[in-house]
Amino acid sequence: MGAAFPGPDRAKHMGELKRGDDRWDVFIETQADAELGAVRGRVHFVTAERRRTTGWIFLEPSERDIQERFGEFSAVELWHFVEALDD
Repeated sequence: MGAAFPGPDRAKHMGELKRGDDRWDVFIETQADAELGAVRGRVHFVTAERRRTTGWIFLEPSERDIQERFGEFSAVELWHFVEALDD
């Protein structure tokens, strides 16, 4: 069972990102876009005291496609996201 997402948004826990003492829970939030007939997705990085969120960086035919695209990111690429985002 994955960690619970700390917010009202619909999101799936995708795992943990760890480096030294730094640890982030990683979630993918999805939202259907009926006008486009697609699903949008964004990534949330959450620690006990902080939360960082990307913009809507995915636009795919289904939620499953977004999860597969997310799986193509390496841990190094995810760290680049975390470091580039503000709390």
